[in-house]
Amino acid sequence: MGKPHPVELRARVVGFVEEGNSHREPTRHFRVSPRFVNNMMILHRATGSLAPQRQGHPPGGKLTAHGEWIEARVAANGEVTLDELCIELAGRGVDVDRSTVGRFLNRLGLRAAVRKSATVAGRP
Repeated sequence: MGKPHPVELRARVVGFVEEGNSHREPTRHFRVSPRFVNNMMILHRATGSLAPQRQGHPPGGKLTAHGEWIEARVAANGEVTLDELCIELAGRGVDVDRSTVGRFLNRLGLRAAVRKSATVAGRP
């Protein structure tokens, strides 16, 4: 992902438009795209700031807020499976897949129970 334009350039572009120039004129003067000019004007009107917004995915994940509950659940019942945790989390309003829960448990250093099917366990 590219770097954001400097705040100084953003301020100069917004100031240029606020002086009465059209949105197209700063594109030639500062060698920026019309979309950039429009986005800066929208950002300035909405927030009053020209600081670039944070790029990338926000820190944490769906399960970060539920970490203590998951740890307590696995500690209280070491026989809980990934599927059971997914169902219980769905009851708490968190929609996740088994793989997400498994990776989260690995990060915590925990393991879920693995129940073998009847045929694998030696039963017909």
